[in-house]
Amino acid sequence: MLILTRKSGESITIGDDVKITVVEVKGKQVRIGIDAPRSYMIHREEVYLSIQEENRRAAKESPLSIAGLKHLFGKH
Repeated sequence: MLILTRKSGESITIGDDVKITVVEVKGKQVRIGIDAPRSYMIHREEVYLSIQEENRRAAKESPLSIAGLKHLFGKH
């Protein structure tokens, strides 16, 4: 892990197209701004972990069979 010290208004860059700026430091909280292409998915870690868990749960569910699909659409 790379650890950097930045002050309010200072930035770091990741690659050619991501810029992270410290917007404000207030007590124990730091507000950051992220400038990245819209195609990048950016989430707070707790949201990302929740999405991953939901994806794991969905992948464990058994898929519908063709017979089950026919029943859903009223074709017996």
